[in-house]
Amino acid sequence: MANTDIATGLWPVRKVSGEYWTGAANIYNVPSSYASNLFLGDPMIPTGTSDANGIPNVTLATAGTSNYLIGCFVGIVNGGDPIIPVTRDLPIYHTASTQQYILVADDPQLLYAIQEDGNAGVNASSANANLASGSGSTTTGYSGWELSSSSVATTATLQMRVLRPYNIPNNDATLTNAKWLVRINLHSLVNTTGI
Repeated sequence: MANTDIATGLWPVRKVSGEYWTGAANIYNVPSSYASNLFLGDPMIPTGTSDANGIPNVTLATAGTSNYLIGCFVGIVNGGDPIIPVTRDLPIYHTASTQQYILVADDPQLLYAIQEDGNAGVNASSANANLASGSGSTTTGYSGWELSSSSVATTATLQMRVLRPYNIPNNDATLTNAKWLVRINLHSLVNTTGI
């Protein structure tokens, strides 16, 4: 049976140690000068600047070799207040050109589930790969990013470490659009130089 083709970007699942992700995330700012929508599961990167409160600014990461990321967008913070996360009655994605605090799952030890955009096959396990950018949905609020199956290699400067097929029902790693468990290989919090 074919795998479902539903791209949703990166989704935190558990940590390297095996413990499940509990929803923990940190607050970042998206400045009003950022003129694109952001969707749940989109990979993020700090800009090296911050808002007046010292909250780091983030933007959508860039797909491709040597491009770092910090984690993925997992929620919106209510009304510009960096203390109370609330998503009910708010848009489920960040709308363009709007200053807003968002939640980013940025723990370097997180493992994420992601769909691949082709068929890398079972030998993708323990290799590295880049992300492939995709358009998010204003209907579902989810990211359209995927794992680039054509980039799977041993190259150290690829963005993600592919660990294994994601163990869920009806996921066949030998077929197109398999779901994989991955870890960020180029994590900006692990990089020893500042931005």
